[in-house]
Amino acid sequence: MAKSAHLDTFAKDNLPDPSLWPELILNHPTATYPERLNASYELLERTIELVGAEKVAIIAAEGTYSYGQLLELVNRISNLLTSEGVIPGNRIAIRGPNNAMAVAIWLAILRVGAIAVTTIPLQRAVELEKIIEIGQIQFALVDHRFTEEWNLIKNYKGKTFVYGGESDFASRIDSQSPDFKVCDTASDDVSLLAFTSGSTGIPKATMHFHRDILAIADTFSKNVVKPNKNDVFAGSPPIAFTFGLGGLVIFPFRVGASTVLLENAAPPILLEKIGEYKITCLFTAPTAYRAMLPLLEGKDISSLRRCISAGEHLPLATWRAWFEATGNKLIDGIGATELLHIFISASDHEIIPGLTGKPVPGYQAMVVDQDFNETKDGEHGFLAVKGPTGCRYLNDSRQSNYVVNGWNVTGDIYTRTADGYFKYESRADDMIISSGYNIAAPEVENALLMHKAVAEVAVVGLPDDERGMIVTAYVVLRPEFLASDAMSKELQDHVKGQIAPYKYPRSVHFVDSLPKTTTGKLQRFRLKS
Repeated sequence: MAKSAHLDTFAKDNLPDPSLWPELILNHPTATYPERLNASYELLERTIELVGAEKVAIIAAEGTYSYGQLLELVNRISNLLTSEGVIPGNRIAIRGPNNAMAVAIWLAILRVGAIAVTTIPLQRAVELEKIIEIGQIQFALVDHRFTEEWNLIKNYKGKTFVYGGESDFASRIDSQSPDFKVCDTASDDVSLLAFTSGSTGIPKATMHFHRDILAIADTFSKNVVKPNKNDVFAGSPPIAFTFGLGGLVIFPFRVGASTVLLENAAPPILLEKIGEYKITCLFTAPTAYRAMLPLLEGKDISSLRRCISAGEHLPLATWRAWFEATGNKLIDGIGATELLHIFISASDHEIIPGLTGKPVPGYQAMVVDQDFNETKDGEHGFLAVKGPTGCRYLNDSRQSNYVVNGWNVTGDIYTRTADGYFKYESRADDMIISSGYNIAAPEVENALLMHKAVAEVAVVGLPDDERGMIVTAYVVLRPEFLASDAMSKELQDHVKGQIAPYKYPRSVHFVDSLPKTTTGKLQRFRLKS
């Protein structure tokens, strides 16, 4: 490791022992970096060298910012932070919606050599307390609309800055100099703590370096999204979520493109903004693409050239429906907070509907069995990945569960085709074993989604004395269809006609909605309790 710029050594002191790290691939031509590197400088000054200071960087609720204006704002915030006692290595929480100020704050935190800890606005005090305890947060910048929950936190002893509304934050940064000397961070200084959901227990803090932030742009984005300076990015994931941080901030800024940041990106609003701002690159989850389908009539989405889907499994039925309605091939991808972003995907002519894709250039992947032997093509196993990014949990014994023999083991069940494509089967804990048969919940969900009455569905295995487990479907019907025994039977017969009959749901429950995380991921475990 290069000499750290961190005066506060908390992050370095709590990295896992190097023997527990995954093997990192650091020599890929598009993802090789010098020892000294600050990601904020690379995403601003370096980008301005490419596209000029007048190029539009952000369109948001607060207005439009050029790259030059954004740089000045980031420098003013950086000066304020240092005047308030922030030193390199301090952990700083950000709590707010997707807007220009949140991005400027994030860039300023990296610029001063501190560590950004992004939080999702919908998180409650009890969840935030766990983040504060694990990350030992010392400073926080909180949007004025999200202070109520923050003020309920019991274990935070640091300094809070409220921004927006009637706060004095704007006047305080206006009084600062627009010039700032960027902290001379090492490329492997920690820049970001990204927390996993933690829905079923204590969350894990994943630690990412300055070089990691650039690596996801120089691998997945460069080779799969293939953006250029004329692109306009937008999407629904919060930038507190690594899928959103990459897709809405890092990727456009790396090439000098523009990003439209929406504080509310519900499907109807997202559709309107595509036409209004001529959005070309869209990032959202499969459920959002499906929700937009019945709203497409009369909407101008002709500007779209890239639609990226991640955050949860993309059902084949959703891929087909979007393609038939728009002519746009959804780019599927699997990523993980532990690796920061997407590592298996495909675009353009390389897309095969129903398959996730191939390892992104710079990454390697394989499918292994319980004993970590590589499986034969077509056989189910655990997905193992390595590349320029990888899992480093902050002081967490679960590191050895995720990293095995130098590989990141994601907890996903996959098969590999003879052509080297990877096909998602299920999460490891979503595999249903019924009467000795292995049944992947997503496969049953996809079959149900092909029925015209089904809006959303979740499939789980529930205990059964006779079969061990039975396939159970929770179905949200479209408004024009009614729940009934006849509809249940119709759906069961439909599944039998789509996939092997033994996989059909023996129990069907009609519900008004499905449980999801704040980032839109389906919470199947809540349906099992």
